[in-house]
Amino acid sequence: MSNGWVILAAVALLAAYVLTCAVYPLTAHGRCKGTGKLRSPTGKAWRRCPGCRGTGSKIRIGRRLFNATTSRRQP
Repeated sequence: MSNGWVILAAVALLAAYVLTCAVYPLTAHGRCKGTGKLRSPTGKAWRRCPGCRGTGSKIRIGRRLFNATTSRRQP
């Protein structure tokens, strides 16, 4: 009986993550914490974050997988 609840909880969490990826495909970039700026190596100036190219966001892993599986490729 308890295995059924665990499976149901796992399915519910997966459904919530899929819904999150559909509604909010972008998330804050971890290295710059969503600001798009980093300190220069000397620490005296700000520069654009190379990981997100200054946007401060990145595509979620789940959304990236969805995009990869649904993209139409020319033969």
